[in-house]
Amino acid sequence: MAGIVNYIKESFGELKNNVTWPTWAEAQSLTVLVAVFSIIFSLAIWGVDTVFSKVITFYFDWIK
Repeated sequence: MAGIVNYIKESFGELKNNVTWPTWAEAQSLTVLVAVFSIIFSLAIWGVDTVFSKVITFYFDWIK
């Protein structure tokens, strides 16, 4: 149990002393960037899924 407590203490020490945190403005701009790319990729995946769905539907309608 002491090992777990020591690990948590060392982890918090690393976060406080050794991690370079972004400024508030950088964090906001990076959050917007991630949100925009997430939307773009989700739309791309939706588009590919729609095309594949239509192709598969067309194929199965064709072989009937």
